[in-house]
Amino acid sequence: MPGPYVIRGSVSLPEAELLWRFSRSSGPGGQHVNTTDSQVELRFDLAKTEALPPVWKERALASLAGRLVDGVIGVRASEHRSQWRNRETAAVRLASLLAEATAPPPKPRRATRIPRGINERRLREKKQRSDTKRGRSGRDWG
Repeated sequence: MPGPYVIRGSVSLPEAELLWRFSRSSGPGGQHVNTTDSQVELRFDLAKTEALPPVWKERALASLAGRLVDGVIGVRASEHRSQWRNRETAAVRLASLLAEATAPPPKPRRATRIPRGINERRLREKKQRSDTKRGRSGRDWG
């Protein structure tokens, strides 16, 4: 596996804490698929890890609560024919999932008022459009 998988900044997935499991894939591969264990399941114990800063860990546990099983997050990959490429895909997917889960929450929206001039212009344009459409009807011809 090439290098550490960076979550964000200098924080990366520790190789020692990754649990790999391989099984036969139902994906592409023809007869080859019946003989090799190309599907990859990658598990990471989020509850017990020391690799993430405490604040990030709390955020990740809160946002991924629906996907966790006893504090462990799992990712599965079987898109490729080779186990190596599926390993790469699973690790990158896990890193991006953790990066998204540990991101700080967005700033709250500041409520603003629409300026009076913009609202008046909108109403004036609506009135002009209404008059134009009313002028197209054959009611007043006669």
